[in-house]
Amino acid sequence: MFTTLFTHAACLDHDTGLGHPECADRLRAVLAALETEEFYMLERQEAPLATLEQLSRAHPREHIERILALVPEQEHAGIDADTVISPGSGEAALRAAGAVVAAVDAVASGHSRNAFCAVRPPGHHAEHEKAMGFCLFNNAAVGAYHARAAHGLQRVAVMDFDVHHGNGTQDIFQRDPDLLYCSTHQSPLYPGTGDAGEKGDYGNCVNAPLAAMSGSPEFRHAMTHIILPAIDHFKPDLLIISAGFDAHSRDPLAGLHLTDDDFAWATRKLGDLARTHCGARVVSVLEGGYNLRALASATAAHVRELMYC
Repeated sequence: MFTTLFTHAACLDHDTGLGHPECADRLRAVLAALETEEFYMLERQEAPLATLEQLSRAHPREHIERILALVPEQEHAGIDADTVISPGSGEAALRAAGAVVAAVDAVASGHSRNAFCAVRPPGHHAEHEKAMGFCLFNNAAVGAYHARAAHGLQRVAVMDFDVHHGNGTQDIFQRDPDLLYCSTHQSPLYPGTGDAGEKGDYGNCVNAPLAAMSGSPEFRHAMTHIILPAIDHFKPDLLIISAGFDAHSRDPLAGLHLTDDDFAWATRKLGDLARTHCGARVVSVLEGGYNLRALASATAAHVRELMYC
């Protein structure tokens, strides 16, 4: 079994406008990093379009249709001050969610050992009925519900190491005891959620906020003493990683100081838990990361570890 990379050229057509940090060059940088010789063993697959049925497990159908109806025929439109869409955004969003669906199929069927979805727009800020923070649909949540509906993988954990708290995933998961959301993130920072006291209705939201200027020691302490024990106790049938790399020391949108080695270490530790509890089934999906060189090198470190998990 291989590590499979899911992506699609349509994700480059989500045009957010001049100067926007969540731009197509992010995905180009990631894909270029994964084209080097050490990644020749990656199996590569095109992301399919997510169906309305698949999306509607995480979002109301009326909300999905409303977001897709906002996609302009030309130029740009704004969902909010940060979330900009263009004529190519609808297909890009459907491919991004569809990548995670296909990745879940691949690991659940045993075709792939694990998978990485190199897609955009990202998803972890997208709430049950609200698109925000560069995100249209919640890709990780769509994948989690698909794992349950299509493969009977009832207990799904999402670990989110993006520098921004995944308010959307928490919003969707917090009332379901068989879904676990775990997050390390800088606080205070956008979107203003993710306090350690936010635990979900069943204690199924585990937040480990980090102060600005925190680095490797603080991150690894939070992972070792808060996040990894929570996942170990939950015993998931599938582990999804919301892989944002904007906690990197070179990222311009935040103030944590992680390195490529930290992302590799976290991936390795999560892989160990996946082998223990869920047959090594891991699906990772790209979230943030806005310094192109840091994004490329950190993603390479992450995928390298997935290949050897």
